[in-house]
Amino acid sequence: MAKKNNPKLNASNQGIFTSLADEIRLVLRLLADRRVNPLLKLIPIGTVVYFFIPDLIIGPIDDALIFGVGIYLFIELCPPQIVEEHRQYLKNIVDSPIHKTDDEKIPMYEDEIIEGEFRDE
Repeated sequence: MAKKNNPKLNASNQGIFTSLADEIRLVLRLLADRRVNPLLKLIPIGTVVYFFIPDLIIGPIDDALIFGVGIYLFIELCPPQIVEEHRQYLKNIVDSPIHKTDDEKIPMYEDEIIEGEFRDE
Protein backbone atom coordinates (compact mmCIF):
# COMPACT_ATOMS: atom_id res chain seq x y z
CA MET A 1 0.00 0.00 0.00
CA ALA A 2 1.49 3.33 -1.07
CA LYS A 3 1.64 6.13 1.45
CA LYS A 4 -0.31 9.28 0.68
CA ASN A 5 1.50 12.58 0.86
CA ASN A 6 -0.41 14.28 3.68
CA PRO A 7 0.10 18.07 3.61
CA LYS A 8 -0.87 18.31 7.29
CA LEU A 9 2.08 16.14 8.30
CA ASN A 10 4.50 18.10 6.11
CA ALA A 11 3.56 21.46 7.60
CA SER A 12 5.92 21.17 10.56
CA ASN A 13 6.76 24.88 10.55
CA GLN A 14 3.10 25.85 11.12
CA GLY A 15 1.52 26.05 14.52
CA ILE A 16 -1.52 24.01 15.43
CA PHE A 17 -3.85 27.02 15.21
CA THR A 18 -2.49 28.09 11.82
CA SER A 19 -2.91 24.56 10.50
CA LEU A 20 -6.45 24.37 11.91
CA ALA A 21 -7.34 27.73 10.35
CA ASP A 22 -6.02 26.50 6.98
CA GLU A 23 -8.15 23.36 7.23
CA ILE A 24 -11.25 25.38 8.13
CA ARG A 25 -10.67 27.70 5.14
CA LEU A 26 -10.29 24.63 2.94
CA VAL A 27 -13.54 23.13 4.27
CA LEU A 28 -15.40 26.41 3.67
CA ARG A 29 -14.13 26.56 0.09
CA LEU A 30 -15.11 22.92 -0.49
CA LEU A 31 -18.58 23.56 0.93
CA ALA A 32 -19.04 26.40 -1.57
CA ASP A 33 -17.80 24.30 -4.52
CA ARG A 34 -20.63 22.90 -6.64
CA ARG A 35 -18.49 19.97 -7.80
CA VAL A 36 -18.51 18.42 -4.30
CA ASN A 37 -21.32 15.96 -3.64
CA PRO A 38 -24.08 17.58 -1.52
CA LEU A 39 -24.26 14.47 0.69
CA LEU A 40 -20.60 14.92 1.60
CA LYS A 41 -21.36 18.47 2.67
CA LEU A 42 -23.53 17.04 5.45
CA ILE A 43 -20.41 15.82 7.30
CA PRO A 44 -19.02 19.23 8.34
CA ILE A 45 -22.53 20.57 8.84
CA GLY A 46 -23.25 17.61 11.12
CA THR A 47 -20.12 18.28 13.17
CA VAL A 48 -21.23 21.87 13.75
CA VAL A 49 -24.75 20.70 14.69
CA TYR A 50 -23.14 18.26 17.16
CA PHE A 51 -21.89 21.21 19.22
CA PHE A 52 -25.48 22.38 19.79
CA ILE A 53 -26.79 18.99 20.92
CA PRO A 54 -26.22 18.20 24.60
CA ASP A 55 -24.02 15.14 24.79
CA LEU A 56 -23.50 12.50 27.43
CA ILE A 57 -19.76 12.98 27.88
CA ILE A 58 -18.94 16.27 29.52
CA GLY A 59 -15.82 18.02 28.34
CA PRO A 60 -14.15 19.56 25.34
CA ILE A 61 -12.12 16.45 24.40
CA ASP A 62 -15.00 14.63 22.72
CA ASP A 63 -16.09 17.82 20.92
CA ALA A 64 -12.58 18.39 19.57
CA LEU A 65 -12.33 14.75 18.52
CA ILE A 66 -15.63 14.85 16.62
CA PHE A 67 -14.66 18.16 15.00
CA GLY A 68 -11.24 16.84 13.93
CA VAL A 69 -12.62 13.57 12.59
CA GLY A 70 -15.40 15.42 10.75
CA ILE A 71 -12.96 17.77 9.00
CA TYR A 72 -10.56 14.95 8.17
CA LEU A 73 -13.30 12.67 6.86
CA PHE A 74 -14.86 15.41 4.72
CA ILE A 75 -11.53 16.36 3.12
CA GLU A 76 -10.59 12.72 2.50
CA LEU A 77 -13.93 11.90 0.87
CA CYS A 78 -13.95 14.94 -1.44
CA PRO A 79 -12.47 14.40 -4.92
CA PRO A 80 -8.67 14.73 -4.58
CA GLN A 81 -8.24 16.99 -7.62
CA ILE A 82 -10.76 19.48 -6.24
CA VAL A 83 -9.11 19.43 -2.79
CA GLU A 84 -5.68 19.98 -4.36
CA GLU A 85 -7.02 22.85 -6.49
CA HIS A 86 -8.35 24.63 -3.39
CA ARG A 87 -5.16 23.90 -1.40
CA GLN A 88 -3.06 25.48 -4.16
CA TYR A 89 -5.33 28.53 -4.25
CA LEU A 90 -5.05 28.99 -0.48
CA LYS A 91 -1.27 28.42 -0.59
CA ASN A 92 -0.89 31.10 -3.29
CA ILE A 93 -2.83 33.59 -1.17
CA VAL A 94 -0.65 32.96 1.90
CA ASP A 95 2.59 32.95 -0.14
CA SER A 96 1.82 36.21 -1.95
CA PRO A 97 4.14 39.18 -1.20
CA ILE A 98 1.27 41.04 0.47
CA HIS A 99 1.08 38.47 3.27
CA LYS A 100 4.82 38.14 3.83
CA THR A 101 6.73 39.84 6.64
CA ASP A 102 9.60 42.21 5.81
CA ASP A 103 12.13 39.37 6.23
CA GLU A 104 10.25 37.10 3.80
CA LYS A 105 9.35 39.62 1.06
CA ILE A 106 10.10 38.56 -2.47
CA PRO A 107 12.19 41.11 -4.36
CA MET A 108 10.30 42.83 -7.15
CA TYR A 109 11.65 42.92 -10.68
CA GLU A 110 11.91 45.98 -12.90
CA ASP A 111 8.96 44.95 -15.07
CA GLU A 112 6.69 44.60 -12.01
CA ILE A 113 7.18 48.21 -10.85
CA ILE A 114 4.45 50.64 -11.82
CA GLU A 115 5.37 54.29 -11.69
CA GLY A 116 2.92 57.14 -11.36
CA GLU A 117 2.22 60.51 -9.83
CA PHE A 118 -0.21 61.53 -7.13
CA ARG A 119 -2.01 64.85 -7.38
CA ASP A 120 -4.15 66.10 -4.53
CA GLU A 121 -6.63 68.57 -5.99
